[in-house]
Amino acid sequence: MPHTIRVWDLPTRLFHWSLATITVALVVTAKLGGNAMEWHLRLGYAMLALLAFRLVWGLVGGRWSRFASFACTPARLRRYLRGEGDGAVDSVGHTPLGALAVCTMLAALLLQVASGLTSDDEIAFAGPLARFVSGDTVGLASWYHKEVGQYLLYVLVALHLLAILFYALIRKRALIGPMLHGDKRLPMPAPSSRDDARSLVGAAAVLAACGALAWWLSNL
Repeated sequence: MPHTIRVWDLPTRLFHWSLATITVALVVTAKLGGNAMEWHLRLGYAMLALLAFRLVWGLVGGRWSRFASFACTPARLRRYLRGEGDGAVDSVGHTPLGALAVCTMLAALLLQVASGLTSDDEIAFAGPLARFVSGDTVGLASWYHKEVGQYLLYVLVALHLLAILFYALIRKRALIGPMLHGDKRLPMPAPSSRDDARSLVGAAAVLAACGALAWWLSNL
């Protein structure tokens, strides 16, 4: 008998779709340039707040949103790729391969935001952290942000979309649905993620703190 499990709590789902929306908006504003760069800067701070939120939520959020639930060790990844993984656990939250993709994407986004905060185009924009580091560091950050980081993110997003298609068409596992409504139907019982009013209040408090951090940085 199938079991319906709440895997992705509402804060995690809202984070996911907000991150996707802001990522697209950042690309658009960067390509438009000109006055759109003001929005690019604001969206960059919003991205920073979201990423900070996810790092904290990965410690205190719903069970399957916590980093501890999908820690991707090399040994676990090897077992999964050989078909020797723990199918019961791997089918609930992120698989080891999915966990690696999530961690890589978060790291790439954090590096892109950090390089943006430390960049200086020597025309109209200087990140708030640029004056605290050396000129060589500013130059490296500016180069990475414009010439490397954005293209790395394009590759990671493309791989993410291909993985969704692969799981939908080949593995017959829908990944988008659970990230919309939060639930998965599994052949075996598993603990559900906490997703109640108290969880939402906690998530709102964490997001407010992360937003305050981004605002503080913007005013340096």
